Amino acid sequence: MEQLEVSVEQVERIAKQTIKLNLKLDLERLSKFKPGQFIHIKVTHGTEYMLRRPISIANIDLDRQVLTVIFKIFGEGTRIMAQLQVGQLLDILIPCGNGYPIEDLKIKHALLIGGGVGVPPLYYLARKLVEKGIKVTTIIGFQTKDDIFYQAEFKALGSCFVTTDDGSYGHRGFVTDVIEQETIDFDYYFSCGPTAMLKTVQNKLDHFPGYISLEERMGCGIGACYACIVPSTDGKEYKKICVDGPVFGASEVMI
Repeated sequence: MEQLEVSVEQVERIAKQTIKLNLKLDLERLSKFKPGQFIHIKVTHGTEYMLRRPISIANIDLDRQVLTVIFKIFGEGTRIMAQLQVGQLLDILIPCGNGYPIEDLKIKHALLIGGGVGVPPLYYLARKLVEKGIKVTTIIGFQTKDDIFYQAEFKALGSCFVTTDDGSYGHRGFVTDVIEQETIDFDYYFSCGPTAMLKTVQNKLDHFPGYISLEERMGCGIGACYACIVPSTDGKEYKKICVDGPVFGASEVMI
């Protein structure tokens, strides 16, 4: 893990309270990232906001040497981040956490399931899977049509279903409803989103191999503070989401 300052290349609002942030990073560092990892961002250079914000990697563009993260404005820290200006320097820790181990898996058709701010890391994952010749189907869920982002980007990589809680766009209901309503012939799944969604995905797809990525508030982000632990399914130990995860085998932890 490395601490460094990077330059802000672009700040763009892409949906309701949702910001895309592009950061300039050299080719050597970018090439080390895996889908599912995150960066840990220091909000300001002062001491007012001591805890960093963990933000998943949404995309990496090696040609432009740009790392993209997408976050939602939830509180004062992310509101300040949304006001960053092009050219500003941002203090980050990279690369953080463990990603999806796709290099070790034999997959023909992957189902990606994301909800809300759990959608961004699935885009980079989808790109890397397609590069390996793997067919990808994505289900992404949002609260309303105003919250939707990256639908076109996912469609460019394969089939994409969109759900909204209120039915204002796409399928009405939850991402897990689409699994029951549509015939999707997949052999592996990957999911990221709210805990309640992940639990339902686990239950509905317990006969399939898969990986889940947990969203959690983190203190230190380096495994020292034990603020983001989750029990393993064998009941023998606790996993630290920041260093053992955020990606886990679907049957590895209890959520």
